[in-house]
Amino acid sequence: MSLSKEDVLHIAHLAHIDLSEAQIAKMQCELNDIFEMIEQIRAVNTDGIEPMLHPMDGEERLREDVVAEEDIRQAAFENAPEVSDSMFLVPQYVES
Repeated sequence: MSLSKEDVLHIAHLAHIDLSEAQIAKMQCELNDIFEMIEQIRAVNTDGIEPMLHPMDGEERLREDVVAEEDIRQAAFENAPEVSDSMFLVPQYVES
């Protein structure tokens, strides 16, 4: 699969990104390289290979779950301009 300049422009439009001509060419090259790598990965025969949960197929080392810090809620609210019922109050930006 190869992306055209129009494809890159369409993706940039969907992402609300303005790209210069040089950036379009660079992005087209980079995206096509990514698709080429994906095609190489897809070409590998994986028949009969069981999926693994972890690439090292090992066990997770678990540590005891202990509280390492004190409650910092009050310290976090000290710098807030407005607080109500343990919540930060912010101005409304979306109109109903």
